[in-house]
Amino acid sequence: MNVMERHKFVVSLLMQQNRATVAELAQATGASEMTIRRDLEVLESRGALRRVRGGAVSNLPGGVEPPYAIRAMSGAQAKERLARTVVALLTDGETVALDTGTTAVAIAKAMADRQFTVTPLSLHAAFALSAHPGIHLLMPGGQVRPEELSFYGQTPVQTFKDLCFDTFVLGCCGVDPVQGATAYNLEDVQVKRAAVAAAQRVVLVATADKLGRAALGRICSMEQIALIVTDAPDDSPVVKELRDRGVEVVHPADD
Repeated sequence: MNVMERHKFVVSLLMQQNRATVAELAQATGASEMTIRRDLEVLESRGALRRVRGGAVSNLPGGVEPPYAIRAMSGAQAKERLARTVVALLTDGETVALDTGTTAVAIAKAMADRQFTVTPLSLHAAFALSAHPGIHLLMPGGQVRPEELSFYGQTPVQTFKDLCFDTFVLGCCGVDPVQGATAYNLEDVQVKRAAVAAAQRVVLVATADKLGRAALGRICSMEQIALIVTDAPDDSPVVKELRDRGVEVVHPADD
């Protein structure tokens, strides 16, 4: 395993069994115990775990969103495919609000060579968008969450009350046919709700693991979502239920 694969393996194992020893991780990954200790030090600095004598324990309790740095290590290719599909649904010249999260960053990168006015809900997405000459950036302002770098507070909420967008590309922590789109952080939820209200169309993008899940804060109902872009299997129960409820579900073209 390379370093990224080891980090993903360690985090995944700890989420399953909560605790692991250095010796156990070294045997499972084929790395030396010294290498594993360095991995644990890095992952602890990112908030993914807590080192204890002889190993580590998970620092990701249920109902809490994993740190941004950990999510960024997961599913890069899937997110890129989703991003290309989302951007293909947009028309040059559109005004677009772009949500927070690692999938949103992939979408921002996929907007290269296109012409949009974009209001990103995070600095991560803003940095990616700033590299594209055809993108006109309109920042929402407000306070910024550490690490996630998402905007929160009354300033971005008021910004969305004052503006109208063609499309809001919404990310989420969970999407359920009954509960709708949800997120863990309640401050983020308030900004997302304002962006939903400001957009003529809401396009929700979600990796397969998000479908059928519900986080603490409700962003919007399924009736407020124009379509969902996901890599969940077409025959999955959640996708079938969404379609039964009249929700359009779009899959990446290269599925």
